[in-house]
Amino acid sequence: MAGFRTLDALEARGKRVLLRADLNVPMQDGKVSDLTRLERLSPTIRELADKGAKVVVLSHFDRPKGKRVPEMSLRPVAEALGRVLGRPVGFAEDCVGPPAEAAIAAMQPGDVVVLENTRYHAGEEKNDPALADAIARLGDAYVNDAFSAAHRAHATTEALAHRLPAYAGRLMQAELEALEKALGNPARPVAAIVGGAKVSTKLDLLGNLVGRVNHLIIGGAMANTFLAARGFAVGRSLQEPDLHDTARGIEETAKSAGCAILLPVDAVVAREFRAGAPSETVLVSGVPADAMILDVGPLTAAAVLERLSDCRTLVWNGPLGAFETPPFDAATLRVARGVAGLTRAGQLLSVAGGGDTVAALRQAGVAEDLTYVSAAGGAFLEWMEGKTLPGVAALSD
Repeated sequence: MAGFRTLDALEARGKRVLLRADLNVPMQDGKVSDLTRLERLSPTIRELADKGAKVVVLSHFDRPKGKRVPEMSLRPVAEALGRVLGRPVGFAEDCVGPPAEAAIAAMQPGDVVVLENTRYHAGEEKNDPALADAIARLGDAYVNDAFSAAHRAHATTEALAHRLPAYAGRLMQAELEALEKALGNPARPVAAIVGGAKVSTKLDLLGNLVGRVNHLIIGGAMANTFLAARGFAVGRSLQEPDLHDTARGIEETAKSAGCAILLPVDAVVAREFRAGAPSETVLVSGVPADAMILDVGPLTAAAVLERLSDCRTLVWNGPLGAFETPPFDAATLRVARGVAGLTRAGQLLSVAGGGDTVAALRQAGVAEDLTYVSAAGGAFLEWMEGKTLPGVAALSD
């Protein structure tokens, strides 16, 4: 990973700092329903404000497609951010032009202002140089603290970083440092847990990981495709018959790279997919023809934890089963708690990300116990796939 400047290198006092954040938070009845992203952003804002910067927050919200959509205004998010910070947060009706200029001109050192949704301008998603130029004139320095939007080459995530002195915020810094430790220069042996519904959505991820990790643990419905490719009958389970050759190819590539693939040896099956449905645990060689695999079994969960006990680093993307629907959450929760225990004991550096993975860790009550849990979603996945993220590349020294 190329080097990048952090807030340690920014002389912030008196400067207008354009802070690219991700304020694309969940809303319900016009109010922010989950403050997690605002809470994770707050250390960077507080640090800049306490150093005497004029903190100008930029963000997109939803997909207004270049039009002014009142329901997608950042005004209520700015109000919620003020409550999280415990200090006043101003708001400007646009991210460029007279409204933004007037709001910034009125700021004092230490003040915080949120500018209106950058996606009200079509040039944001087009990475328009003219829009980037106009926004750049509002600031003296640029800080990107939105890793979750770093996989998009947009005006405020990529172009703006080339027009002002650019720095990584504390959240961006933590994310990049965690990912570097997990995949860039990890302590070995390294394991990866990859789950989810379909192999087709994670081909790039699997292709990258087999050359980087020592152990690849495959769960979720995507494991069914690998099992079927090995000749196991998987009943009515979700799987992708047209990807059997691909699955066998991934296994061959892993073997050549010295990467051991761990697939389920037992499974929890049911005839219907609903909460509390009657279920049974069977070996993968004995899945009934009228049943569906909905979770890996206890033997598999134990094997995963035994494998991880000999590892130093873990990256995790995707649950092992249909964890949202009990009783098919047992294996994911058991492994999550085991990973948390190994992490607390100092035996394992654990980095996890992806919406379902984060939800599962919270359900297990261990989201705070892993080394780092990324809320970045698509950006986290693309990083694990080995792709260059435009918003990160733009910060490189």
